[in-house]
Amino acid sequence: MTYQLDDLMQACVDRGASDLHLTAGRPPVLRIHGRLVDMEGEVLEESVLRDLVGELAGEKARAEMADVGGSDFGLAFKDGSRFRVSVFRSKGGYRAVLRLIPSEMLSFDEIGVPEAARELCSRPQGLFLVTGPTGSGKTTTLASMVHWINTNQDRHIVTIEDPIEYEHSNAQSIITQREIGRDVEGFGEAMRRVLRQDPEVILLGEMRDLETIAAAITAAETGHLVFATLHTTGSARTVDRIIDAFPPDQQDQIRVQLSVSLIAVLSQVLLPRADGPGRVAAFELMLRSSAIENLIRKNETFKIPSVIQTSKAHGMVLLDDSLAGLVASGAVAAEVAREFASDRAQFTG
Repeated sequence: MTYQLDDLMQACVDRGASDLHLTAGRPPVLRIHGRLVDMEGEVLEESVLRDLVGELAGEKARAEMADVGGSDFGLAFKDGSRFRVSVFRSKGGYRAVLRLIPSEMLSFDEIGVPEAARELCSRPQGLFLVTGPTGSGKTTTLASMVHWINTNQDRHIVTIEDPIEYEHSNAQSIITQREIGRDVEGFGEAMRRVLRQDPEVILLGEMRDLETIAAAITAAETGHLVFATLHTTGSARTVDRIIDAFPPDQQDQIRVQLSVSLIAVLSQVLLPRADGPGRVAAFELMLRSSAIENLIRKNETFKIPSVIQTSKAHGMVLLDDSLAGLVASGAVAAEVAREFASDRAQFTG
């Protein structure tokens, strides 16, 4: 049979899949509610994959594949949906993974974002990190925060993304979206330029290197609200990851800077629902407080979970407590929640 790319992408949209995998030796595969499901049809041969990838990739992406072995880019679909596409070489052949970006913004209630985190979107400055493993919904959460600011406040919002996933239109705010590789060379270059563009809010798609991390902290210190992501789970690990990115002789200074610029870490994971189809998010929320500031400055981040545990009245949430709440409501099975818990031995659900 002949596979048509539009038909495969439409099936991804129609079946509510998050990803479409095109790989040799299997039919096209959809990821639905976190599980891989083969589509009906013949297995993909290398010759068919080469044609499909060639149709997906433009001239720039093909050149990048030939040069470095892969390319990532955004792709608009006919019904207004967007895909984040990764095309790459494997065993001398071609592969592709397409992630479907939801066409509608989810509200804070639909995502389940803790109330205290929502209030931080009105802050004039500070560093707000949204963290979690790949596929945990970080981009969706950040897009909802940007949408809320755009709808309710008059600010200049600059996003720096690789690639642009959610497209925003100007509302009360002005939104400038810059895509790495198309509008600017890299995250570091974009962050060097952004402070001259009169932003109040900066969204940094990913803090990949020392230069970008340092620029994000500086921007937060100098009167900007900075949102960024890291592939970490848990507040303490996130703080450690940032500090460890710097040379040892700079880490004491960075602890001081981070202690006053970091206003929150929102760490999230996605779990399969037990009460129906789909997935649901669990969150850990650390907010800046005098106790958190002291722990960061004194390099005692291992104590951060204890402070979060004792600061529930101030809006902080421990991941394991969030998981336990999902179990109690019947949304998630206890054995599934335990797999995501920070302390599996002590987790009772």
